[in-house]
Amino acid sequence: MPDHLVRAIAVVASIRTDHRQVLPLVEAVDAVVVSVEYRPAPEHPHPAPVEDCYAALLWMSGRASELGIAPDRLALYGGSAGGGLAAGVALLARDRGTPRLAFQMLPYPMLDDRNITPSSQKITDVGIWDRAANLQGWQALLGERAGTGRVGLYAAPARADDLSGLPPAYLDVGELDLLRDENIAYANRLMQAGVPVELHLYPGGIHVGELLAPGAELSTRITGYRVDALDRALNTRPVPGTHP
Repeated sequence: MPDHLVRAIAVVASIRTDHRQVLPLVEAVDAVVVSVEYRPAPEHPHPAPVEDCYAALLWMSGRASELGIAPDRLALYGGSAGGGLAAGVALLARDRGTPRLAFQMLPYPMLDDRNITPSSQKITDVGIWDRAANLQGWQALLGERAGTGRVGLYAAPARADDLSGLPPAYLDVGELDLLRDENIAYANRLMQAGVPVELHLYPGGIHVGELLAPGAELSTRITGYRVDALDRALNTRPVPGTHP
């Protein structure tokens, strides 16, 4: 029975622009991949995007038999803004008690609206996703709440006090990505909470660099590691009595 992967796409993207990323996953991992065309900010600020993604997850979990998927092998995948949404959905699923997730893959996720880490302050001129763009992105999602004490964990997962009980996670980020420090911090906090984590930091890597130069050697490695991790998470059955 094929496994099921719910993929949150970035705020600035769509199902159509994301198609080229989804197809290789389908072919390499032999999974059912569903991209969620959630209502994007700023027209639909938080909590609309994360609730849309969670609703899609519930819908597919409830129709596992009908769709021919394995209900115990559900995973979340999202990069950048979509990574923040995927992490938020994982927290929602944990706190609401359903569905049980097997894995979360978070390439360079946007996790912290406060923008106070060294990398978020120093990486300002890479021309891809720098501090100004990041501030604008959070402003679109949260409005005047961005950076204040009125932001919750489902909007900015880095604000979660408790990360225990979450599914195993995979994070990767480039050395020259302003999200670097918040990603590393989140991975460390997951591990401290007892969550199995695989973390990759790529020297010289930039935000979404593998999409800008898909044929580059680094891009090939990034994609290969992600496919391998997804394949292990979805297609390797756990030893009885261990965490899935």
